[in-house]
Amino acid sequence: MDARGAIRCGLEMAEFISLGYLEDLSESDLFHRPASGANHINWQVGHLIVSEHDIIEGCLPGSSPALPPGFAERYGKLTSSSDDRSQFCSKKELLVAYRTQRVATLAALDKLSDAELDTVSPEPIGSYAPTWGAAISMQGSHWLMHAGQWAVIRRQLGRAPLF
Repeated sequence: MDARGAIRCGLEMAEFISLGYLEDLSESDLFHRPASGANHINWQVGHLIVSEHDIIEGCLPGSSPALPPGFAERYGKLTSSSDDRSQFCSKKELLVAYRTQRVATLAALDKLSDAELDTVSPEPIGSYAPTWGAAISMQGSHWLMHAGQWAVIRRQLGRAPLF
């Protein structure tokens, strides 16, 4: 397995776990907060999509599709405390935006050589993902970090453990 294959494997496993946790959750479930001040899943998924878009686009300009109009604003820091469902996308809209971005991320990965994966990331991305390869690879880790929170929410909602 080469570097691209290892990165792809990490992204695919993160997707399997993350989408598994989301699969049977209702629109209402996506707005459950596990604790006061914690972000609901709807906001977290939108944040993950915006983050992936911005990081991949920051390293590889032109490789990501435009986000839906107003999407980045809906899922910025200022909206994380909102429970007004009308401010956010539906689960279906989130999953379409996710899939659109992830297809672009994987296409960008497939076009890079081993040497290009070692290209230094621009700042501020370089402060946490020093190379293009690290920037792409961290997308899976980021999703899994949030998915850990979703496992807690699922248990609070009475769902059985999945993994």
